[in-house]
Amino acid sequence: MALCIGLTTNLVWGQGVGVVDATAENYLLLDANRIDVQVEDQVAIVTSTQRFRNTTPDSTLFTFAFPLAEDASPISIRWQINNIWYRGAIEPVPQDTTLPGEGGGGGGRVPLDDYLGETPLLFDIEQFLGQDSSVTVELQYVQLLPYQFGNVDFEFPNQYTAIQNDPVAEQELTFNLSSQRSVLDVVLLSHSGSTVENGGNTAMLSYEGSELPLTSDYRVQYTLSQDELGLFGFSTWFPDSLVVDEAGQGFFTFVAEPDASENTDVIDKVFTLIIDRSGSMTGTKIDQAREAADFIVNNLNEGDLFNIVDFSSEVQSFQPEHVPFTPENRDAALQYITSIRASGATNISGALQLAISQFAMLQGGNTANLIVFFTDGQANRGVSDTQGILDLVEEEVNVTETQPVIYTFGIGNDVDTQLLTLLARNNNGLVEFLGNDQLESRITDFYLRIRNPVLLNTSIAFDRTGIVEIFPAPLPSLYKGQQMIVSGRYDTPGPLNITLSGSAFGQPISFDYTLNLSDTAVTQYQFLPKIWAKQKIDQLLVAYFSLNPSSSEAKALRDEVITLGVNYGIVTPFTSFQGGEEDGDANATSIEEEFEEETPGRVRAAFEIMGNYPNPFRNETRIQVNIQRIEAPVVKVRIYDSLGRLVRTLEVSVTGPGIHDIEWDGLTDAGTPVSSGSYIAIVEFGDTILSHVIAVVR
Repeated sequence: MALCIGLTTNLVWGQGVGVVDATAENYLLLDANRIDVQVEDQVAIVTSTQRFRNTTPDSTLFTFAFPLAEDASPISIRWQINNIWYRGAIEPVPQDTTLPGEGGGGGGRVPLDDYLGETPLLFDIEQFLGQDSSVTVELQYVQLLPYQFGNVDFEFPNQYTAIQNDPVAEQELTFNLSSQRSVLDVVLLSHSGSTVENGGNTAMLSYEGSELPLTSDYRVQYTLSQDELGLFGFSTWFPDSLVVDEAGQGFFTFVAEPDASENTDVIDKVFTLIIDRSGSMTGTKIDQAREAADFIVNNLNEGDLFNIVDFSSEVQSFQPEHVPFTPENRDAALQYITSIRASGATNISGALQLAISQFAMLQGGNTANLIVFFTDGQANRGVSDTQGILDLVEEEVNVTETQPVIYTFGIGNDVDTQLLTLLARNNNGLVEFLGNDQLESRITDFYLRIRNPVLLNTSIAFDRTGIVEIFPAPLPSLYKGQQMIVSGRYDTPGPLNITLSGSAFGQPISFDYTLNLSDTAVTQYQFLPKIWAKQKIDQLLVAYFSLNPSSSEAKALRDEVITLGVNYGIVTPFTSFQGGEEDGDANATSIEEEFEEETPGRVRAAFEIMGNYPNPFRNETRIQVNIQRIEAPVVKVRIYDSLGRLVRTLEVSVTGPGIHDIEWDGLTDAGTPVSSGSYIAIVEFGDTILSHVIAVVR
């Protein structure tokens, strides 16, 4: 999947692979893993910690390869060899996609490639791992979890048998949830033996296994009350010294959802599905296309009008115009779908022209006019150049005077990404690029999200100035059982009145909400800058991929994406994790003495490190720890530089369980500012010692 813009998938990252030789299928042995998930409403911060062992006869270098989800943003990657921690940083360098042992691609790459997917994260570990030695790799990321009709899903691909059949000594999943809406249920659907505690607005799920192979993906589902809908927001305020641009010190994200009950009227659709049946669709793809079309036809609403357009060298349609969804028309359409066969060339312009022209026969303006278009190739019949097709579509839309929303899907690697991106952007739709075997699942899932429109031509307004950089732009339509997630910046804290406006059944409709924008740094909302930056980067990439990459406009957009990626720690097509050049000098022995490796399966510690906010920081940061039980009167923190030298000692008194902040002003014990770089915080509470990496940017 080269690019996914504006759509959410339910795939999350899976277990990483320590690749020694990709062609020879030589991997490090995964012998322990732990997944810690902290969820605020529907925003998950996931920490995946894995321990690998080198079972080869020699010391070796390796590449850490991870099946990267499109809708997740990495926060950090770090690894420990010989009790020394190293840390990667986002740099303006495209990811190196070469794996160790490659020599033109061998048979061994097939299962690995299938496991890693289309957009893996690849990171070269530059320290040698000795024979029978272990390395611990910790990857942390933030993700907006997929939501439908009150159900939220967290999935972690944990099916590892394509890489390793050996059992894993210890595996653990911990899922902590805090929600502004009441939590009705939390369940681990994939594994038996989990423990769940549900307190209404907080919940915790845990699972442990030992000496078991990784044969099943983790899947957690929680259900939120459908009686508590509206707008739920998060906000945080950066000190002026930490702001890296001029858009405002505040960051906010809100989630809006219309009433999904039977009392909510659904706007009738006029719907056209355009199916590519050219020769390249032969086999699995055309089978999946027919199955997706069957599903859509069977799930239309009473009152909808629909049609099917299919194309190769020639273009044809199920009916000459949209027909009502009735049992008779449904059965006739299903019979028509069975006759679709793949052959011939690719006449994209003819298919779009026919489909749009049929909207001219509509009367009135009280319907949601939608086109879902998918193709696996490039135009080679009719009008074949990108600009020519775009001009033809614009002309046809103007003639019909009924602007349909066009959603485009590209399948495989031989599609015109620029054309599909611009078709969607110019017609208020979304674009998604799929793997060859994803057509049915992704099209049907997407259709369920747009099945029941309730607010069209959506816009947003605020009761004061200083609210800027709102994404996505333009806003999508609102659909029953779905959510609108909006991020932005602000320069003045305090109450903010928000108005969402649009139309339904030809009449204007608006919803009013109030969001109180924070005037302080809220540690648990440290993910907001990344959510905002990720949404802005997605928007910029839409524009970038619609241009000639050599043009000055494209270069300017590329530079802006790079700046955002580096400043906010976002992996993009132009930025990646780099680094790890610390050499583990002997001066680091003090760290080795104090750091206790967290072995999966041990008794859970009396506290956990929640992270530090902000990270990276310039002048001040807060290290946040969550005390589970009292074992000492104070929490002690010792901060070391990358050479293992102690630079600062901190203490904070604790009187009871809960979250406690430890502030560091970026100074040494002598009162001098530390320089830019990575620092290791050793946090001690009672008999428990944990570590955390902090980045300083001057």
